[in-house]
Amino acid sequence: MSASEQAQAIRCGEIGTVEAVESAIGRLDAMNGALNAVVVDLREEALAAAREADAARARGDELGPLHGVPVTIKINVDFTGQANSNGVPGLLGLVARDDSPIVRNWRRAGAIAIGQTNTPEFSMRVMTENPIYGRTLNPWDPSITCGGSSGGAASSVAAGIGALAHGNDIGGSLRSPAFACGVSTIKPTTGRVPAYNGTATSERPMLAQITSSQGPIAREVRDVRLGLQAMIARDPRDPWHVPLPFDGPALEGPLKVAVAEVPEGFSAHPAVLAAVEDAARMLADAGYVVERVKTPDIVRPLELWFDLIPAEMRELQLGAYRSMATPEMNRIVDQYFEMCHARDLKSFMAASAERTGHIRNWMLFLERYPLVLTPLCLEPSLAPDADLQGPGAVERVFRSFLFQTGLNTLALPCAVVPTGLHEGRPIGVQLVASRFREDVALAAAEAIEDRAGVLARRLWDREA
Repeated sequence: MSASEQAQAIRCGEIGTVEAVESAIGRLDAMNGALNAVVVDLREEALAAAREADAARARGDELGPLHGVPVTIKINVDFTGQANSNGVPGLLGLVARDDSPIVRNWRRAGAIAIGQTNTPEFSMRVMTENPIYGRTLNPWDPSITCGGSSGGAASSVAAGIGALAHGNDIGGSLRSPAFACGVSTIKPTTGRVPAYNGTATSERPMLAQITSSQGPIAREVRDVRLGLQAMIARDPRDPWHVPLPFDGPALEGPLKVAVAEVPEGFSAHPAVLAAVEDAARMLADAGYVVERVKTPDIVRPLELWFDLIPAEMRELQLGAYRSMATPEMNRIVDQYFEMCHARDLKSFMAASAERTGHIRNWMLFLERYPLVLTPLCLEPSLAPDADLQGPGAVERVFRSFLFQTGLNTLALPCAVVPTGLHEGRPIGVQLVASRFREDVALAAAEAIEDRAGVLARRLWDREA
């Protein structure tokens, strides 16, 4: 059942919360041994919370929109009583005394966490593997990556372990796993979802703060919407949170969708281009006006991401990487630094200033075309260790994620939805909207899903 179906069934008394949680735990026991997606088992706490949730319903208490729904939480946010390890053995002692805002908001909405999901070291790879818990596999095909860094979240929800998963995204960490595992997500606008970790020993660098987002991953777009709406409640621990209503003003229709061209110097696999064309036809069928026009520059925003985020890592976080990361992760970090051209304060400040102009260009474009349809990855799939294949491997991987990571620099909301299969593996597209118009992006994603179907059901058909 979807999260929306479960919430409604529990509210109406058709099923109990204990029944829903026990079912999710049963699925975890059946599937997780092969996937290694959920790495912290919270079943005892979850069952206790489920019993209380059933008692609350019996008393007639007011129920939240996620009341009784089993969910998972990524291991890089604070969850009371659990270590915020972020995939790093040296951080296993960072035990949270309080919940992060997203955990607190989902709990208040009635969600019940059955486990925590895997992430790579420091959550800074597009693959999911770390020395504490090992590698998470893709439920469709273990020979391809499940994506990263929210790979455990996407793998688990695709396999049916809970209906809704939490993840986060600084360079594609929600969207890459959703694409790889055939599920849906949205990277919200920076400031839409409050974020804070009390276990952090220092504040994050500024550009890391304003390019990172918390968000939901789910099998169905309606659940992505439901999960996000429950995430956005105000939390004063995040001074950058913007407490706007979820739904923005109505836009005059029919809405225009710009289909982005792959820039000169980049090439996309034919299957990726076919997925974009499929999505364009589905949107046209749903009543959108689809046009192929030149979009603002995305190549330079990708370059700026590497000028800004690795520069902050080099100046403020390098000691932690060198002392706590594995040699493999440090090799990846070195390649991040090689791609960073901000070698001094002046060049860093110039890159920071330039970023604003690119955001403005995209915002003005989105006034004329409220949606932009893009590939998510220029390759249909990647190997689990594609970023470790010698010099230049990280750059090759991130060039394939041009439309993914470049948009983190712009802090715009981006939804990902699957469109079908290529050689038995998931493939999908990305939809970009203007700031705080997650509602517009998700409506278009749902229009595609209505025509393409919920892809995870085809995965489960294989089991039958």
